[in-house]
Amino acid sequence: MEGTKDSNVKRFCSQNILAILGLSSITAVIALIAVGLSQNKPLPENFKYGIVLDAGSTHTSLYIYKWAAEKNNNTGEVHQVEECEVKGPGIAKYSHNLDGLNTYLTECMERSKNVVPKSLHPETPIYLGATAGMRLLRMGSEQLAQSVLDEISDILSNYAFDFQGARILTGQEEGAYGWITVNYILGTFFQKSKWMGMFASKKDTFGAMDLGGASTQITFVPKSHIIESPGSFLQFRLYGDNYSVYTHSFLCYGQNEALQQKLAKDIQVSSNGILKDPCFHLGYEKLVNVSELYKSPCTNRFEKTLPFDEFQIQGIGNYQQCRQSILELFNTSYCPYSHCAFNGVFLPPVNGDFGAFSAFYFVMDFLNLTSKNLFSEAKMNEIVEKYCSRPWEEIRTSFPDVKEKYLSEYCFSGAYIISLLLQGYHFTDNDLKNLDFMGEVKGTSTGWTLGYMLNLTNKIPAEQPLTAPLSHPTYVFLMVFFSLILVAAIIIGLVIFKNPSYFWKEMV
Repeated sequence: MEGTKDSNVKRFCSQNILAILGLSSITAVIALIAVGLSQNKPLPENFKYGIVLDAGSTHTSLYIYKWAAEKNNNTGEVHQVEECEVKGPGIAKYSHNLDGLNTYLTECMERSKNVVPKSLHPETPIYLGATAGMRLLRMGSEQLAQSVLDEISDILSNYAFDFQGARILTGQEEGAYGWITVNYILGTFFQKSKWMGMFASKKDTFGAMDLGGASTQITFVPKSHIIESPGSFLQFRLYGDNYSVYTHSFLCYGQNEALQQKLAKDIQVSSNGILKDPCFHLGYEKLVNVSELYKSPCTNRFEKTLPFDEFQIQGIGNYQQCRQSILELFNTSYCPYSHCAFNGVFLPPVNGDFGAFSAFYFVMDFLNLTSKNLFSEAKMNEIVEKYCSRPWEEIRTSFPDVKEKYLSEYCFSGAYIISLLLQGYHFTDNDLKNLDFMGEVKGTSTGWTLGYMLNLTNKIPAEQPLTAPLSHPTYVFLMVFFSLILVAAIIIGLVIFKNPSYFWKEMV
């Protein structure tokens, strides 16, 4: 009887111990799952947004940028998420129609409201930067330029975004921010060059060249540290490093204003109101109002009283004569420094790789001149000369989807870009081999706006990064602890279940 009773007690105790071990196992499994899920669940997005409007001489574009709130060496890593082309001309054209600016901006601003999460609208900065078109308007009338900016400020302030102002950028700023953009999207701010298996010096930066309608900019880090023209240099601190860059903006030397200068210069020798122009295709004709031609401050130096109020352009399509006419716009006879571009402007010798964007890219892409194996003076001249020699009717038939204004000016623009590179900036064939014509790179538009936003993010406070609820050591300890409990419970349970007598013998 006593043996039977003892057996029953052992069986009862074994069952209770197995139950406790089972409960412990289940608890350990639940704890492991809970700790793992809570530690490894995706963290909520912690992003900031910024909006920049590029108010150029011929059009306005809106860009929306996004970056993680935690910054890399005090500069946000910014990505373009949206681009919106505002329908209409540049904002300077609204100087006598301020009421039209509200409608002008509405479509792109409404799109911005949909792209940026509503909860982030109050903390999303929005900036408007105006470039050469507004610089020219301000030269003619500071009051008109300010009235345009004031009206835009009133309009943008009515949106829920954090409006930071509308202002006219200097030519230096435009050039320097374009340089930042090019080097950011090409990764030169982050990459290091390797030497003997170790990370050593920073990778060389790219130079940047921008060509708009009213101005053109060139920006790069020169080899020489001798500064002959201090006003031509700007300092930046980006991603933990300091940069001293040369930059200059040539106002009136964008493609549109350069053409106006050439026309104003060439029409001086006409007495009958007809301009035989080698920069337009044979058979092309266009009437030009003299008062409109002299309306721009860029043509003031060529203004003279003419015996007619309008004149007719008649294209003759002669590339060599076109180049010669363009070169007369560059005064290279005077240089007060060791090295100049043109018009007495200091320019260090160009060196290294360059990225050329905006109209540089659009024109050369149209002319099929973006391939590096074509980058020589002889080859570029050959291709553009061949294009310019084609009759206007043939050109119109070949490119029916291109606007006539752009199509008619590609001959001039191609010749102008080649002249600017070779005679204006003194590029050699070797320098041309280091040149890239850039449109959109890695989903980001090249231009000054991204560089502007990158520089401004230095002024936006960084937030503490969102972290997992447990520190790494605590997480590891808990996972090991509960895993040991689970393993121990399983082993003990198996021993009791398969050999209970051995278990009780060990206990005794």
